[in-house]
Amino acid sequence: MPAIGFHTDAFNSSNWNFEQCVKWAKEHDLQFIECGTIDGVAYIQALGFYPHVSLTDDPALIRKMMDRYGVRFSQLDAAFPLNRTDGLTLGVQYICNSIRWAKLTGCPCVDTTDSGVKPEGQTDKEGMDILKMAYREILKTAEAHEIKINLEPHGYFTTKIEFVSELLEEFKSPCFGINMDTGNTFIAGRDPVDYVEAFKDRINHVHVKDVSQALADALRGNITGIAMSQSAVGDGVNADNIQKCVHILLDNGYDGVFSLECEGGLLEKSVEWMRGVIQ
Repeated sequence: MPAIGFHTDAFNSSNWNFEQCVKWAKEHDLQFIECGTIDGVAYIQALGFYPHVSLTDDPALIRKMMDRYGVRFSQLDAAFPLNRTDGLTLGVQYICNSIRWAKLTGCPCVDTTDSGVKPEGQTDKEGMDILKMAYREILKTAEAHEIKINLEPHGYFTTKIEFVSELLEEFKSPCFGINMDTGNTFIAGRDPVDYVEAFKDRINHVHVKDVSQALADALRGNITGIAMSQSAVGDGVNADNIQKCVHILLDNGYDGVFSLECEGGLLEKSVEWMRGVIQ
């Protein structure tokens, strides 16, 4: 059955820690949560003011804590701009470490992406070649651990259907699919519904973001992604697209998680709207 969850990015500005987010999920009858990963330590996370996890945290203890609340991971967010050359030297290892950690926590998916802007002088072919080299290495680890690697539309390449089609054709592994993002495709000037129609059979996870009228007027077509919705999901200009995308996926048998991405103060209203759409 499809389910609703949320990304802990919602509470970045609240300076919550990860367990506070898990507790919020339980209090609002949500069984799934998604968060980012840090491959190392950072003072703000160590002091308890950051709602994501460090890969230095003991995954068994994190899993036990989440079990106490009846909450599970839907996905770990290990986004790194993989079309850059440091995607090969830093990004691949970061993502592979996240895959190993995900396995130990029972998390089924790891999210990945590219850069919003190509490095100066990089051609489309060069960028795609780097992406293919990166994913070829990442998939070795993903397949060994049976973790799904999801490609999120968030950058220059991933928001374009032609480039994503090429990557999906290159990697037909059941461990390689898409984390659909309704907000990023829209703000990039694309049609989220077209994107879902094109890739509905390879979508494993969904980020649900709305877009305010003001933001759409100012930036649509000029950027490739936004961190989260500044309006409650359902209150923005992308609401109709979100409903259409959800219905296409449900009609296609989608049984994954719809992970909401909006400010924490807007999350409760967004959850209720999303429940209505699914029902």
